[in-house]
Amino acid sequence: MSLLQIAEPNQSAQPHQHRFGLGIDLGTTRSLVSVVRSGKAQVLEAGATADTLLPSVVYYPSTGRPQVGYDALAHLADDPKNTIISAKRFMGRSQADIKFSHPYELSGNADDMPAFVTAQGEVSPVEVSARILAALEQRAASALPADSIEGAVITVPAYFDEAQRQATKDAAQAAGINVLRLLNEPTAAAVAYGLDKPDENETNEHYYLIYDLGGGTFDVSVLKLTDGVFEVLATGGNSALGGDDIDRLMTNWLIKQLSIDPKDVSRHDKSILAQQAKAYKQALTDAEQVNIDITVNGQSYQGVLQRKDLLTIAEPVTRRTLSVCEQVLRDAKLEIENLDEVILVGGSTRMPAVQQTVAEFFAKQPLCRLNPDEVVALGAAQTAHQLVNGDSDNNLLLLDVTPLSLGLETMGGLVEVLIPRNTPIPVKKRQVFTTYQDGQTGMVIHVVQGERETVENCRSLGRFELYGIPPMKAGFARIEVTFSIDANGQLTVSAQETTTKTESKIEIVPAYGLSDEQKEQLLVAGFQHAEEDKNARSLIETKVEAEREVLALQSALNEFAALLTTEEQQALTEQIQALQTALSTDDLTVIETAQANLKPHSDAFAARIMNQSVKASMAGTSAQDW
Repeated sequence: MSLLQIAEPNQSAQPHQHRFGLGIDLGTTRSLVSVVRSGKAQVLEAGATADTLLPSVVYYPSTGRPQVGYDALAHLADDPKNTIISAKRFMGRSQADIKFSHPYELSGNADDMPAFVTAQGEVSPVEVSARILAALEQRAASALPADSIEGAVITVPAYFDEAQRQATKDAAQAAGINVLRLLNEPTAAAVAYGLDKPDENETNEHYYLIYDLGGGTFDVSVLKLTDGVFEVLATGGNSALGGDDIDRLMTNWLIKQLSIDPKDVSRHDKSILAQQAKAYKQALTDAEQVNIDITVNGQSYQGVLQRKDLLTIAEPVTRRTLSVCEQVLRDAKLEIENLDEVILVGGSTRMPAVQQTVAEFFAKQPLCRLNPDEVVALGAAQTAHQLVNGDSDNNLLLLDVTPLSLGLETMGGLVEVLIPRNTPIPVKKRQVFTTYQDGQTGMVIHVVQGERETVENCRSLGRFELYGIPPMKAGFARIEVTFSIDANGQLTVSAQETTTKTESKIEIVPAYGLSDEQKEQLLVAGFQHAEEDKNARSLIETKVEAEREVLALQSALNEFAALLTTEEQQALTEQIQALQTALSTDDLTVIETAQANLKPHSDAFAARIMNQSVKASMAGTSAQDW
């Protein structure tokens, strides 16, 4: 007799469905995996234990296999050098970008993503993350039917750039996981909270701010919901700011209570203090005060730490998060009173100090009804379920945004922006460019990222070459450049000559990502130097146009000099030379004056060339022919 699968009423719309998509929250300090079963998203537990959280820690012993999770965390105090925590902070970043404190010995060039030097050799942040992802996938495989996992939606901070996203995909590939999609963490939280399902009687637009403070990263996004379309209006964050920083502040506070210079405290003692500081911080979530008992360098201290003290200790971190919130609201062109809800996400938002600070800043109680540790994974599982099973009952459309402007270099070192920052993705933008010189048969496409007007003040993402352009007069060739960003934030740039269809393209995968300092500098500099950049762009554009005019006139003189008298040729040549002299200066007025003086001569010359062309085309015809 065969068995019949059943489901409880109203629990499963598809009781015979055996295709699962995982939702993975690859966190800086802790990670989770979730799945939709019986129509409900749930976080998977670790075997016999009821714990859903997996510490994002990998231990590399001198002998034996690397250990992951709690087994690895147990070695943090006695062997911090070989116990890798917060590997996510190193993902897609160069060694030169890593300014924060850490106990590891790093290897590699300053411009490359570093490797950790461990007892088992050098391991990259990608390899560390791959082991964490593999442990999560194995947890899911143990809980689900064999061969039923189709892939996973993996969440990333909204402010991760192309290199950091690519590093995450590389880690998943190394772990043997099929990546269905990379999803911004704030967007995943919005899905979990069901913000796509407002009251049916309401037709107005809704605005939500997602405040996501995890162990090592901070993200904030402003979302707009209109008729089932979920759009990220603006996003910002800091990929090296989180609860770990509060732990470090607390550790330093504890050291100060002993009147000891932090430089005189060993890494081992600091590691123990950091664990104690985290325990005290977590205890203050439920208690108003906690007793402290620490020993450093043979000195002991006993005292009391109160919630109000923690509020002061954490203030440097919370102040920086609110500064990002202010900028994101400005980018979204919204005021605080326009927000319908403020949603707290991330384990660090459990802290009453954070909740109080956010409530006071936004003048409303933040929404925190779901477990902040699990909400991102739950949203990722719901998205994975839709992708795997084609769930048509949920018509939610998610529109993420690109965090910084993308463009290419044009003559004079100027930046032509094709995709402005905070543009919803996926997106594809095209623009037609042309050649600068006569007979030009190739060009270099230089892709840049940033908010300034000139290439030297932006970040270079990559270069590629396009050859096979038919030799033509300058300005006649048509080169169509296309910027395309997919749902995962992957940027592809292509260039095509429109007559021959000759094409070249590049997938932008930088060797490392922007540091948070660089991101802040790019954004802030764009505002601070707006007027300066505007004037600089005007000068460069005028120079480029004048240089093109000189080249065109010199080319025309070589071909049509016979149309001018000796005196006219001399006068035109003198004005061209005067303009070339003016171009050696940075005085816009001098250049414009020289252009104005040249104009009557160049216009008269152009008119004669046009007249000759008309006569040549009309030769041998009569008025009756027309």
